Amino acid sequence: MRNYKNWIWIVLFGSVWGLAEVFVGESLWGKNLPFASVWLSVFALLILASARGILNEPGSSTAVGAFAALFKLANAAPFYCHLLGIFMIGAVFDLFCTAFLKRDRKASFRSALTGIMSAYGSNALFALLITYVIHYRPWVAGGWPKVSHHIFVSGSWTALAAAVLVPIGFVLGAKSWQIVERRPNWAYGSALAGLAVLWVLGRLVG
Repeated sequence: MRNYKNWIWIVLFGSVWGLAEVFVGESLWGKNLPFASVWLSVFALLILASARGILNEPGSSTAVGAFAALFKLANAAPFYCHLLGIFMIGAVFDLFCTAFLKRDRKASFRSALTGIMSAYGSNALFALLITYVIHYRPWVAGGWPKVSHHIFVSGSWTALAAAVLVPIGFVLGAKSWQIVERRPNWAYGSALAGLAVLWVLGRLVG
């Protein structure tokens, strides 16, 4: 990621994800709706796949997750468990995407497998870490039933949706990259304008 222009896409996709966390996520959590984490994780994996369709480089998905967490930290109340979860989805997706896809984003089976493994992997890593390493009180109180529900129930619903949406995200990202290559100045200018709009919206709705 030595090309500085690549960071425009990383920050843009991270900000789109972050805005969803601020606007939709806060509403879902505030109303205590069931499976709020599933909806947010599915959208996150779609965004990560789209970003990887444009920039398929190791470390890029982790960076997208980091900027999404930063966006939420800057524009919403600092629930650190949510920030950890956001970052973890990006890092785990990065791991499986690098392992299964490398430079090939068109293999639908492997892209679906990337989504499935990322869903289960991120849910498992987050639940185990927040409960048994960080000892976050609500998760410690819930114990293994809460952990297992997050891994096997929420994780399964997320994996089911990700198996469909992650391959779609890769295709959308790849097609977007074709537009970027044809009209680079227009694309980068639009991306910078979009970033400004996203951060203004973040301040307004946060």
